[in-house]
Amino acid sequence: MTVQVYTAAWCRDCRAAKQFLDSHGIPYTEINVDTDPAASAEVMRHVGKRAIPQLVIDGEWFQPYKAGYGLLFDELHARLGIPRS
Repeated sequence: MTVQVYTAAWCRDCRAAKQFLDSHGIPYTEINVDTDPAASAEVMRHVGKRAIPQLVIDGEWFQPYKAGYGLLFDELHARLGIPRS
């Protein structure tokens, strides 16, 4: 499985998504939209707005949070095939 995470240093939900991946031993490539204008454009092209974090799991885009709710843990577990403990 390949995982890319589109992030920014100021983004609390981005830090939470990376912590989730780290805690489950999921390797990922971090792409910072603030330092890479092409990455920011890629998010806009796929999502239609500059909404981060964005995960790309085996080529499929997934927004792992919902405004006002935070990280979507159930969806992350399901999409990444991680059993709930």
